[in-house]
Amino acid sequence: MLQPFKIAIDEAVLADLKRRLDTARLPAITEPDSWDDGASAAYLRELIDYWRTTFDWRAQEAALNRFNHLRGDIDGTVLHLIHERGRGPNPLPILLTHGYPDSFWRFTRLIPLLTDPQAHGGDAADAFDVVVPSLPGYGFSEPRPQGGGTFGWGDLLHKLMTDTFHYDRFAAHGGDWGGVVTELLARDHAASLVGIHLTDVPFFHIFQKPKDDELSAAEKTFFERNAAWQREEGAYAMIQGTRPHSLGPAMNDSPAGLAAWFAEKFRLWSDCGGDLERRFTKDELLTNISLYWLTGTIQSSFQPYRDFMKAGAIRWTKEWIREGLGSDRPPAAFARFPADISHPPREWAERFFHVRRWTEMPAGGHFAALEEPQRLAEDIRAFFRPLRG
Repeated sequence: MLQPFKIAIDEAVLADLKRRLDTARLPAITEPDSWDDGASAAYLRELIDYWRTTFDWRAQEAALNRFNHLRGDIDGTVLHLIHERGRGPNPLPILLTHGYPDSFWRFTRLIPLLTDPQAHGGDAADAFDVVVPSLPGYGFSEPRPQGGGTFGWGDLLHKLMTDTFHYDRFAAHGGDWGGVVTELLARDHAASLVGIHLTDVPFFHIFQKPKDDELSAAEKTFFERNAAWQREEGAYAMIQGTRPHSLGPAMNDSPAGLAAWFAEKFRLWSDCGGDLERRFTKDELLTNISLYWLTGTIQSSFQPYRDFMKAGAIRWTKEWIREGLGSDRPPAAFARFPADISHPPREWAERFFHVRRWTEMPAGGHFAALEEPQRLAEDIRAFFRPLRG
């Protein structure tokens, strides 16, 4: 049963963080500084110093607590979520699911645009009831190794929406792991979905590559770019998927290490042109990093990587069969942001989804809800407008 929840980090946890930041032992700078080999040493020192001396967690905590937080047991897992009611004549329920390395915080700019569109230049008829869960093992949600692990997260969130909130049908949006979970929902619970809105084609479809003579020119380019990205940038996923219990303790023990791991990803994956703070302030970056640190959930956030990396033939056979039963039934929309880490063409998406809308955005990256919330909100409203009946 869900109960009202207020974020209230114990003062002793904040004092421990301050002590660790004060005594952080960083490698000496022995060569010209850059981002070429990971996080910039100079920027990391600047970020840690700001975290230690200036960042105000209590102010960020108060800002987050302006939302309606709930927490409780859903099918044997303690889940945290935000549930904000829409302001309009007939709000449509929508589930927003985050990915990695972010959190429910990803949607804090988007939520007001969807719940109260009239207050932000839109039409009250486009209002949504918004549900934003922290995925299992992220933030204030417990890990969920049972029930199929990550492959069962769609079932879990379906129970949340239908059994707990009693929404017979609802919309869903996600990106990164949130896109995977949204597809799992559409695949296994198509009758409950009004439609789905995604910012990428879930990555595991690249393992279903057709023969080269069956690919379009755009699809061939997509696979070439994806292979290059895997060589240059994909090592993090391999480590998190194959050795989570070796990497996890290091970052769970060092806030400096956690900050370095995350800052690099936010710079590489956003539309910042190499200037991280063109898109995110230090306060914003550190709010997200702090959510992982203060809840001690960096290792448990690796679960999706581990589950997908170590899934055997039996599991994948089962998943391909289930995919064939429902993924392409609910109407689907894709909002493609130019600086995202994956650039699938429409014909690739159409192999797996019933694509009804395809939008090429002029700006934005992997963290679209933070980078371009207005554009994303307008696209979500437009797609679901004719589906509300």
